[in-house]
Amino acid sequence: MLQLKNVDVSYGSFKALTDISLNVEKGELVVLLGANGAGKSTLFNAISGLVKPGAGEILFEGKNVSGLTPPKIVSGGLVQCPEGRELFPQLSVGQNLMMGAYVHRRDKQGNRERLKYVYDMFPILEEKKDDPAGSLSGGQQQMVAIGRALMGRPRLLLLDEPSLGLAPLIVKQMFANIKEINRQGTTVLLAEQNAFAALKIASRAYVMENGQMVMEGDRETMLGNEEVRRAYIGA
Repeated sequence: MLQLKNVDVSYGSFKALTDISLNVEKGELVVLLGANGAGKSTLFNAISGLVKPGAGEILFEGKNVSGLTPPKIVSGGLVQCPEGRELFPQLSVGQNLMMGAYVHRRDKQGNRERLKYVYDMFPILEEKKDDPAGSLSGGQQQMVAIGRALMGRPRLLLLDEPSLGLAPLIVKQMFANIKEINRQGTTVLLAEQNAFAALKIASRAYVMENGQMVMEGDRETMLGNEEVRRAYIGA
């Protein structure tokens, strides 16, 4: 479904990504592990069209998307939920969610159905739909960010550090929601520093260091790898 072939990204003279290749099959939940600064967000921004690769190919459902604008990529079914949520704090929860449906704005019936799907996934958001997004707790704001991405009707959802700054109990709930989104048919590529929680719901994982892909394997292989456990799980 998603295939990266030898992708490079540079910011001026600084090479942020070097020779990145990865593959995500339809229906999978794949985790991208790496410390802060490893290049995960840059990789997601390249996939989403926010930065242009200097070399390589990014294929989504067999089509090269590396030259497309972000709105074209979103309307094609590839949607990113960014690190840090990036909500509009003064706007209501409902207004923030509808921002995610902008590329589908002419399909009002489809958007109503999609909004119901989001509220079914995150019932607290329906209760707070008229509240300013900035007044919500961190966990609820992350639900809004994921819900906004879901309003874009992704076939592939990129989730960038959704557990960042959240309490352990909220993290557990968040990962249960992500697993359910995947179970209901959305393919997920999840960038995370919380390796243990992410690997519990993922089928496969990649590890990034210093802008390069250094390891890949299935969940059991990664959980059993001493280097991965020492670096990312702390055991």
